[in-house]
Amino acid sequence: MRVLSPLEENGKSGGRIILETVLSTDFTGTAESRSGKVREIYDLGQEILLVATDRVSAFDVILPVGIPGKGEVLNRLSEFWFERTRDIVPNHMISTDTADFPEPFRSHTEKLAGRSMLAKKTEPLPVECVVRGYICGSGWEDYKRTGAVCGISLPSGLAESQKLEEPIFTPATKAERGAHDENVSFDMIEDMIGGELSERIRDISVELYLAAACFAEKKGVIIADTKFEFGTTESGELLLIDEALTPDSSRFWPADEYAPGRTQRSFDKQFVRDYLKSTGWDRRPPAPALPPDIVEKTREKYQEILEIFLGDRTQ
Repeated sequence: MRVLSPLEENGKSGGRIILETVLSTDFTGTAESRSGKVREIYDLGQEILLVATDRVSAFDVILPVGIPGKGEVLNRLSEFWFERTRDIVPNHMISTDTADFPEPFRSHTEKLAGRSMLAKKTEPLPVECVVRGYICGSGWEDYKRTGAVCGISLPSGLAESQKLEEPIFTPATKAERGAHDENVSFDMIEDMIGGELSERIRDISVELYLAAACFAEKKGVIIADTKFEFGTTESGELLLIDEALTPDSSRFWPADEYAPGRTQRSFDKQFVRDYLKSTGWDRRPPAPALPPDIVEKTREKYQEILEIFLGDRTQ
C-alpha cells in the first residue's frame, strides 16, 4: 500500500511532484510478509526479500506518520556499507537489482526498485551489537546514573557527547515489536549465545565501527555510535544482516560543528527522538503523529547523509 504524503519536492523540470510514503507492501501471489519495525520480510525458502518501508520508529514504537523516501535511503546506504565491509565480515546481501528477484516480485519493479534487497536467510542472533565511540543517547543516561555503560566503568567527569578513549561494545537484547530493547552486560550475552561467539561478534562490531568511522571522518562526519546485527546460516556461517550504518541505526554528526558538553546536530533519527521528548510522550503506544515540518526536516537529514556518503540523492 502506498500512502500519499503531503510533502512536495521540486522536479527537474521546475514543476512540483508529490512524494509518496510507503508504509506497507502487499504483492498478489506471494506469501504473507513478516513486518519488522521498518522492513517487510518475505520468506522465499533459502532466501528472503527485505523491503525497506518509510515507517519510522522511536523508543521501539512505530510512529503513525512515515518519512518519504526513507526506505530508499536505508536500502542504498546498507548496500553501500555491505559492499565496503565484505573484507571484514561476509553479509547476507545477494542483490538489490529487481531483475535478480524471483517472480512475482520481479514484476513489481516500480514498487521495489531502490528499497528492496534479496538476501540469504539466517537465524538472527538475539543481540543488538552496539558500538559507542562517544558518550551520548541512552549510554549518556546510563553513565550519569551509574558511571558505567552496560557494566563497563568509564572515567569520571565525562561530558555529554565526549569522545571515548576507545570504542566500547555495549550490547542490548532484542525486544519484540512494541517492547523496549534493554542494554545488558557482556556477561549476559555470553550466557545467551556462548563466550566464543560473543567475543567474535564484539570484535567484528568494533572493527566495522572503526573502519566506517575512518571513512566517515574523511567525509566530514563523526559516527558517534552504531548498531549491527548478525545471523547464522544452516551451515553455521556468521553473517552481518539487517542493515548497516544507516541513520536509523547510527548517530551521524557534522565534524565541523562538534563540541562536547551538549547534544550535537545530527543527520539521523535523533531529530525525531528529540521532538518526541519535547511533547512529554510517555514512550508507550500509540505515539503522537509528527508535524509536517518535523517530517520534512527529518527527510532532509536522511537525504543529506546519503549525499555525503554516496554523492547523490534518491530523489
